[in-house]
Amino acid sequence: MYDYLMGGFTANTSLAHYCRDNGLLVHIHHSMHVVIDRQKNHGMHFRILTKSLCMSGGDHIHAGTVVGKLEGERDITLGFVDLLRDDFVEQDRSRGIYFTQDWVSLPGVLPVASGGIHVWHRKPIFCYAPSSLSL
Repeated sequence: MYDYLMGGFTANTSLAHYCRDNGLLVHIHHSMHVVIDRQKNHGMHFRILTKSLCMSGGDHIHAGTVVGKLEGERDITLGFVDLLRDDFVEQDRSRGIYFTQDWVSLPGVLPVASGGIHVWHRKPIFCYAPSSLSL
């Protein structure tokens, strides 16, 4: 597990190359992301951090959920989950995707539910799961 916000994107890329060369996965944590992406007066949206992570390398990331400590709006959360997983993302303003994005062959990142969730949150999480996910 590596914290890409604390270590930086260059170190993240170096670690990603090392791990791929040695058959390891990089699980990305993002401590202090709230300082960057939940502030109304400064900072940047988690969507931008998501894109940066995809470009610098990583295999999984704590992406928050629609319930729990990292709770966010359902559509916005699913919007950046799409950005993490999919090669091609259509414009959908309701999900916070303001233009069509073609990531070509950039590897996807697996979003991992996180943020103080527990077994009692399973129903809300599965109810909000993308329709492409078969349960």
